[in-house]
Amino acid sequence: MVRDGYIYGLSLLVVAALVRWATISWLWAIPPMLLAAFFLWFFRDPERNIPAGVGLIVSPGDGLVTETVTISTPDGSRQRVSIFLSVFDVHVNRSPISGVLTAVRYQKGLYLNAMNPSSADRNEQNIVTIRGEGFEVTFKQIAGLLARRIVFNFSEGERVQRGQRVGLIKFGSRVDVILPAEALLQVRMGDRVQGGASVIAAMPEAALAVVETAAAEPAAILAEEVPA
Repeated sequence: MVRDGYIYGLSLLVVAALVRWATISWLWAIPPMLLAAFFLWFFRDPERNIPAGVGLIVSPGDGLVTETVTISTPDGSRQRVSIFLSVFDVHVNRSPISGVLTAVRYQKGLYLNAMNPSSADRNEQNIVTIRGEGFEVTFKQIAGLLARRIVFNFSEGERVQRGQRVGLIKFGSRVDVILPAEALLQVRMGDRVQGGASVIAAMPEAALAVVETAAAEPAAILAEEVPA
């Protein structure tokens, strides 16, 4: 359970008790009790089995895959996977890969419906870039029509693990994941995914092998320079 669930839920239970005391009737206390139950359910935070394996990229949130598309960025061609989180989904966000946070940037914006493609650029959002295993993944926490608060609990330079809890978007929202062009997608539009548990893409072995070779070259050069 996310802390916010206890705050909202317990507060409404107190309101229900006060209403019951003031009206001497349980009838008027039912609405705040139902709202308390909703908030306790909404802010649930279930445990997840995090997939193990080199080059795997997991979903940062629960929801429905609404788009998989190739996009152009200043750094070249990338793939984008968009996931819509309805009010009925778990809203805890998780890191898609293990690595170091190279950028965390908050952007003010609108509150368009998260199903609207324009929300990817125009809505309030938090943009996070993680570098690990030789490649970068960026994911966006995008506010929706009802969402009015984005929570992210880490700062640039910190290290996160694949599937680790990193934040929260309150109420209906969206997460976009920007992947390397060579990543092999494991999902398609219409699939439902779970944050931290569902693999949405995997880096090909050839791409990872290039990274390993590049990392090994400086060590080999250093070994040649050391006198026997």
